[in-house]
Amino acid sequence: MSYLQTTHDVYKDAALTPDVGLCCTTNPVWELPGLTIPKIMQEMNYGCGSTVHARDLTGNPKVLYVGVGGGMELLQFAYFSRQTSGVIGVDVVDEMLEASARNFIQAEEQNPWFDRSFVDLKKGDALNLPVKDNSIDVAAQNCLFNIFKEDDLKKAIDEMYRVLKPHGRLVMSDPVCEQPMNEALRNDDRLRALCLSGSLPIDEYVKALTDAGFGTIEIRARKPYRILDPKHYPTEEMIYIESIEVAAIKDPMPADGPCVFTGKAAIYFGDQEYLDDKKGHILLKNQPIAICDKTAANLADLGRDDIFISPSTYHYDGGGCC
Repeated sequence: MSYLQTTHDVYKDAALTPDVGLCCTTNPVWELPGLTIPKIMQEMNYGCGSTVHARDLTGNPKVLYVGVGGGMELLQFAYFSRQTSGVIGVDVVDEMLEASARNFIQAEEQNPWFDRSFVDLKKGDALNLPVKDNSIDVAAQNCLFNIFKEDDLKKAIDEMYRVLKPHGRLVMSDPVCEQPMNEALRNDDRLRALCLSGSLPIDEYVKALTDAGFGTIEIRARKPYRILDPKHYPTEEMIYIESIEVAAIKDPMPADGPCVFTGKAAIYFGDQEYLDDKKGHILLKNQPIAICDKTAANLADLGRDDIFISPSTYHYDGGGCC
C-alpha cells in the first residue's frame, strides 16, 4: 500500500469520526463580526496553523483550498469572498467532501450572510487539480504538502503555480524540522500521513517553492508544533518540529534570484537623512524597513558601520524593500 493510500485512509477515518487530536493548531479560532464557526468544523480542523489572512483577500478574490478538512478555513475564506463559487474546495477523500458539505448546512444556519453556493466542493487530487490555468487569486493548503514525498511535492507545487493568476498567492501552513530524520521515520507512511515525518527544513521548503518559479516568498509565522521522543517514536534523539505559515507569490523571478522574506529588518543610523543603496532601496534615517534576505546580504556587503541588520524573526507581515 502506497503512502498516499495510507493518507487517504487516515483522513477517511477522520471524516467519519472527527479526531480532535489528529492535528493541533496553535492559532485561536477566528472571531470576526458576524462569523460563527460551528463546533464540528473546529473539531475537524486538521491543520497546523492558518492560511486565512485578511490582506490576501481584498477585492472578492477567487480562492482555491486543497484538502478541505471539516470546512473551517473554507468558511473563513467565504467570509471575505461572498460570491457564488468564490471558494473552491478540492479533496480526494469522498468522505471528507461529504462531511464538509454537511458542516456547511450548520454554517448556513448559524451565519445569516453565508450561502452554501459560496463554496464549490470538487473531487480532485492535489497532483492534478480540476481547475483551469491562471484562474485563481489565492490558493491555500494547510498541513498537506508536508505529507508528499519529493517527486509528488514538486507536482503539487507546480499544480498550484499553474492555476494561479500572475501575482496570485499560494498561502500555506506546514510542519518543518531542522533536524535530520532517520529512515524509519521517513518511511513510516502513517507518521507521514499524520503530518510528522515528512517535515522538511525551512530552506528546502522554500527552495521547492522558488524552483517552481515563485519570485517572492514570505515567511509569516514560525511556531512550536510537536516533539518526537524516543519513548514513543523510532528515534534515538528528541526531534523538535515547528509549524510555519508561508505565502509564495507568483511574481516574475528577479534576475538576481527570488526575494525571500524571513523577518529581517534594516535600520540606517548615519549622518545623512537617508541612504540610497543604488539597488532600488531607500533607507530613511532611524526608520526600520523590512528587507528580504537578498537585500540584507547586499547591505551587509557595503561594509558600513551605520546600518543595523536584524536577524531573521521568521515573522513577516508585509511592506519593505521589494
